[in-house]
Amino acid sequence: MQPIQSVGQAAIIVAPNGARKTKADHPALPMLRQEIIDEVIACRDAGAAMVHLHARDQNGKHSLEVDDNLHLYHALKEQVGDSIIVQLTTEAVGQYSPSQQMALINEVKPEAASLALSELLPESQYSDTAYLDKASGFFHGIAEQGIIAQYILYSPQDLERYFTLLEQGVLPSYNHHILLVLGRYNQHQTASPRDLSPFLQQRLFNHDKRWAVCAFGKYEHLCLTASMIMGGDIRVGFENNHVNHQGTVASTNAEQVAHLAETAKHLGLATLDANHFHQLLTA
Repeated sequence: MQPIQSVGQAAIIVAPNGARKTKADHPALPMLRQEIIDEVIACRDAGAAMVHLHARDQNGKHSLEVDDNLHLYHALKEQVGDSIIVQLTTEAVGQYSPSQQMALINEVKPEAASLALSELLPESQYSDTAYLDKASGFFHGIAEQGIIAQYILYSPQDLERYFTLLEQGVLPSYNHHILLVLGRYNQHQTASPRDLSPFLQQRLFNHDKRWAVCAFGKYEHLCLTASMIMGGDIRVGFENNHVNHQGTVASTNAEQVAHLAETAKHLGLATLDANHFHQLLTA
């Protein structure tokens, strides 16, 4: 079974803070705007090609408010330019509606956005033609604007739904990436490399879109190593895990990125920079 997407290459994505964690979880978790910017720059220098960006409000809480995201996004882009792809999250965490999630991306117009299909296209809405048309219009609209969508898939069933929606034309066939999620935060479910196996369908390997893996818990490094071996990109960071490859608490997100870049090197894999990764995602 040969992975078609990137034999010999992998992109490292970093998720430095997430929606739920605070400095009580890790003192180096970036929450303030400048802390986030500084951490992204350090991660870029360690080998990250993309950042999965979560804005926080003035109280440090996860925010999909346009102003919070607009200010962080533009402040970061002013510092990093095109040296790292900046992807905005639309994670709802039970606080935001699909309409608010879509409005954020339509207003800020980031170069990339992460979109959980289970949030934006819940199965309960499949019979609602008006909503399906609205969601499809959103997905196609951002693709036409050149925004790179990353569809987040939490299970093999989600992956099947993704392929069905693609075949039906609900999702556009260009300008996107997929992220396979191993483990769960809210269920305290630690991921294992074996959790990747159910996703590894021939259909995934024959697909012409790049795919990546993120993994919750202390075996993150092993899970991401397995992903790289199978031809996938990887997402690492304190959003998912604080433990490094040696089983001790990591000092920073950049340390986690650097360890994975070193692992890729030992595997004989090249790590993609932002420019090359962007070209492949938009090809």
